[in-house]
Amino acid sequence: MSGLRLFNTKDEVTEVMSRLAEVEADVQGLVEAHMETLLGVRFLASEYTTGPVHGGRIDSLGLDENGSPVIVEYKRGVDAGVINQGLFYLSWVVDHRAEFEHLVRDRLGATAASQVLWSGPRLICIAGDFTRYDVHAVREHRRSIDLVRYRFFGSELVGLETVASVSGGVPVARRARRQAVAQAVNVQGTSMMELVSAVDEALLGLGDGVNRVERKTYRAYQRLRNFACVCPPQRSKLLVYLKVDPKEIDLVPGFTRDVSGLGHHGTGGLEVQLRTPKDVERAQDLFRASYAAA
Repeated sequence: MSGLRLFNTKDEVTEVMSRLAEVEADVQGLVEAHMETLLGVRFLASEYTTGPVHGGRIDSLGLDENGSPVIVEYKRGVDAGVINQGLFYLSWVVDHRAEFEHLVRDRLGATAASQVLWSGPRLICIAGDFTRYDVHAVREHRRSIDLVRYRFFGSELVGLETVASVSGGVPVARRARRQAVAQAVNVQGTSMMELVSAVDEALLGLGDGVNRVERKTYRAYQRLRNFACVCPPQRSKLLVYLKVDPKEIDLVPGFTRDVSGLGHHGTGGLEVQLRTPKDVERAQDLFRASYAAA
């Protein structure tokens, strides 16, 4: 698993050997049973048939944290066809929006069905490994694709490693990105616009494969799953929600707040309140921790 070795340190140090699943269904069954925990995706259906004309069967269908449709395809080991197969099914879902929304309505309710985000459908491929050709291939597609390597360790542990994560669309220049940020929110003054831009650049600059997803009430920054959500700026502050456990940090009044039990836009249990560029610098470690957790 990319050189990763796992050791049990109880009594004496012994290596826990990694292994592939006995059959592909073992991986699929585990992920589908715990899809929201493992991938941040709400499970919708397994082995979904695409009808007699299309003649396919989608391994798993889901809806991610931002309402984007998700197809998950599995392979026990290395399979050069998994990406093309997944893209084949992704095109079918995009062409059958009404059918997908009907499925969401049946499984998750009318509200979820009305909020499906069709601007960013996703493909997640989970396999024993991928080749360098696979990694190169996903970068050539204008689709949101995640390649995830799995390994079982012993009888109780499973590891997931993101090999490649590519957001759909064409990369934009920094200047154009700043203009898009200013247009996407109702900015009140130059200083707040600069604050929004600084946060945008800080979050996008954390690593490769960061996907920015626009919703009406927040902007999500996503790796395999959301790691930050930025709400439209208020008069004097910008609220950012992170996937950081508030119990593991020292909360600072007026800067960080535990909102794990409170309703708010976006996802994440830690609220960070930003008012100045110095606050953005103070938040960098929290940004990195949330990115790593995703």
